[in-house]
Amino acid sequence: MPITPNSPAAITRFYAVGVTDVLWCPSIADTGAPTFAELDAGTDLGQELADWSGWTVSTNMIDTPALKERFVGQLPGRITAESSSITFYADKLGADLRDLMPRDTLGYIVIADGGLASAVGDVFRVQVSAVAKVRSMDNAAQLRFDFAILAQPAEDVTLPQS
Repeated sequence: MPITPNSPAAITRFYAVGVTDVLWCPSIADTGAPTFAELDAGTDLGQELADWSGWTVSTNMIDTPALKERFVGQLPGRITAESSSITFYADKLGADLRDLMPRDTLGYIVIADGGLASAVGDVFRVQVSAVAKVRSMDNAAQLRFDFAILAQPAEDVTLPQS
């Protein structure tokens, strides 16, 4: 039986800038099935988003050594999320996202990599753990929001269109 090759033509590649949508939602009852009303009540963060870090999920491996084997097998273990942050531009008078997401605020970050119209995204239940002023001689003033991810993210969920 011949091996079926992966066809790049079947994959719609995209550049995240200008396409990816990031929302802050104050509440989502079921992260695996957010409603249109919950997403519509959210705030689009993309216009002020300068950089981000983290927002990935991984699994720790558990070694399973056996006395009669030199090879050490593994089992999938705990699921973890990488330390995550988003850096936004700051307003000279302080009228920026600090008002929406002060330290200790609970909410949800929704990331739709192909944009909201793609109808697929990841939903993270989070708490703002820190809001750090990023000072630089060479860049516009920025704020880095660090987030504690409070529960296993819902990945590749269907996002309602209306």
